[in-house]
Amino acid sequence: MKTFFEFSKYHTSYRQEALAGLTTFLTMAYIIVVNPAILEAAGIPRGPSMVATILSAAFGTLIMGVYAKRPFAIAPYMGENAFIAYTVVKVLGYSWQIALGAIFLAGVLFTLLTVLKIRSWLADAIPQTLKYSFAAGIGLFLAFIGMNATGVVQLGVAGAPVSLGNVSQSTVLLAIAGFMIIAMLMIKQVRGALVIGILVITGSSFLLGITPLPDSWISMPPNPAPIIMELDVLGALSIKSLPVVLIIFVMAFVDTVGTLIGLSARGGLLDEHGRLPEIEKPMLADALANLIAPILGTTTTGAYVESAAGIEEGGRTGFTSLVVAVLFLCALFFAPVLTAVPPHAYGAALIAIGVFMISPIAKVNFTDYTELVPAFLTMTLMVFTYNIGVGMTAGLLSYPLLKTASGRWREVHAGMWILAALSLSYYVFYPYT
Repeated sequence: MKTFFEFSKYHTSYRQEALAGLTTFLTMAYIIVVNPAILEAAGIPRGPSMVATILSAAFGTLIMGVYAKRPFAIAPYMGENAFIAYTVVKVLGYSWQIALGAIFLAGVLFTLLTVLKIRSWLADAIPQTLKYSFAAGIGLFLAFIGMNATGVVQLGVAGAPVSLGNVSQSTVLLAIAGFMIIAMLMIKQVRGALVIGILVITGSSFLLGITPLPDSWISMPPNPAPIIMELDVLGALSIKSLPVVLIIFVMAFVDTVGTLIGLSARGGLLDEHGRLPEIEKPMLADALANLIAPILGTTTTGAYVESAAGIEEGGRTGFTSLVVAVLFLCALFFAPVLTAVPPHAYGAALIAIGVFMISPIAKVNFTDYTELVPAFLTMTLMVFTYNIGVGMTAGLLSYPLLKTASGRWREVHAGMWILAALSLSYYVFYPYT
């Protein structure tokens, strides 16, 4: 198995990869609770939804690990789940069954484009500048999520949308302590810094009575029958539903491509030309997961930005993903324990990841504004709109336009114009409120 996962190529080991998998899982385990809570607003029952969330994550991550051999975990996307629940169902009035049918159709498109190698061709068309900005922007986005989850940053008032949280609160103080513990361990190059930080703060939170201990350690999973195979594909094929299919497709396409490239750039997995070798394999794993997720009863899945946590712990091969997949399956029975990790524990780890992922910005050419402006828009809009897709599409759209306006259109890959058109359609069909 060690040869199968090419440990020697990346100078890694079972212990290092297992630790990376545990780290990734701990930083994204919140999805087990958060995704069903969001989808409940669309009428999808919470218990069966939790099972669907876990199974779709385990399936996609297993394919990613064994077939694509990459350290990227797959799970239902945050953002896309909220879009389905609050916009497609609550505002636009579609049933959740039709919404799942639209996701399935988008998955079919993903699979076809991947098999035909069109997705990989488009990914190779993305310039180095945007790849670096994707990585840095994702890091800043994760840091912002972490700051908000821990209470370090909170919602402000009109004219000042965000503000400093109450740093006298015990949860905020624990989060700050967790961040400093992780930072000091990283400075001393201690393996498992993120996991240690998460566990120390979680244990401290239990001991101080801030976070209640789970009522039980083991439980049987709910029956997923009410939502399995309930997707309405025929309803999603109607003319009225096609804009929903298009938006889901563009959102997931941009998120997946940008996340894969951003994570790969941080993990040193790109080749000398800035490309991820055999990128069609992780893309196919993502596409297949998108086919299975709506069948199981949950929303769009894809490579998770929290995979950065495992990459920072040294995860470089598919064994990391294999560990994550096994842990997700275990979560079917240990959900009460795994979901007891408080936001101020995993949030501190997300802030630390932002520190680690900011470094690629140094590779952006700050003297060339046709390069700098798209990178700037990508990173800032990811954070300020709380939407990775918005930042990525802004970069993909502005890059060819600025190059052309500067008389440097020959520097633009043909595929970038297709990505720009897709990005434009994202804004045309986006459900503004």
